[in-house]
Amino acid sequence: MRRLRALLLLLLAPLALAQAQPRLVPEVSHRQVEIRYSFTGAELLLFGAILYPRGRVPEERTDVAVVLKGPMEPIVVRERQRVAGIWMNVGRARFRSAPQFYAIASSRPLRRIIDDRTAAIYELGLGNLQLSPGGGIQPDELRRFEGGLIDLMRRQLLFQEDPDGVDIVEDVLYQARISIPARVPVGTYTAETFLIQDGRVIAGAVREIRIEKLGFEGFVARAAERWSLAYGIVAVATSLFLGWAASALFRRG
Repeated sequence: MRRLRALLLLLLAPLALAQAQPRLVPEVSHRQVEIRYSFTGAELLLFGAILYPRGRVPEERTDVAVVLKGPMEPIVVRERQRVAGIWMNVGRARFRSAPQFYAIASSRPLRRIIDDRTAAIYELGLGNLQLSPGGGIQPDELRRFEGGLIDLMRRQLLFQEDPDGVDIVEDVLYQARISIPARVPVGTYTAETFLIQDGRVIAGAVREIRIEKLGFEGFVARAAERWSLAYGIVAVATSLFLGWAASALFRRG
C-alpha cells in the first residue's frame, strides 16, 4: 500500500506542479495579414490574460515580453568599401538561418527584468538572436557582420525593439502593439509571449500568424516561385517591349 501511495504521489506530482504555475492565455488581433496592392503596413495587437494559481496575484512583480518573429531564411551579408574610388564588395558572411522579421516589446527594459543567460536562451532582444553563421569567419569579423545585419534590418523597420511596449492592467491583462511595415516578407510567423519573474521565464505561449499576398501581387509572387524560368523570360520580354515602346514614342515626339 505504501509503495502504491508513493507511486501515485510520484505520478501526480507533475500535475500538481503544473497547477501551481501561472498560465498565459494569448491572442492576436489578426491571425492572417493580407497584402494587396494598396497595402501600406498594418498594426498587430497582441493581448491576453495571465491566469495565476487560485486566482492569487503574487506579491513579487511579474513582467511580460512578446516577440513576433519569422520566417527563417538563409541570408548573405556583404561588406562594401571604397577601393581606388570604386565601391566594391570586400567581404561577406553567410547566416544559415535568420529571421526576416523580428519585433519584441516588453513591459520594462529587458536588462531590468531578465538575466543575460535567460535572455540568450529565449532569444529575447536583438543582441540575443541566434543567426547560425556559416563557418570560416573569425569572431570579431562575425560580430561586425551581425551588427551590420541588425542595423540594416532596423533601418528597414524589419527589426524592432520597444522596451515599454507592453501594458499590464491590474497584473492580469496585457496588450502590446507591433507595427508591420509595407515591405514585410510573406510566410508563417510566431507570436510568442513570455511571463517573467525574478529574471526567469515562468510561463510561455505561442500563436501562429500568416502573412500572405493576395490579388495580382499574390499571383506574381506565386508565379515567380513556381515557374521561375517562365517568369524570368516574361519579365525580360516585358522590359524589352516597354523600352521599345518608350523609344518609339520619343521618336514620334
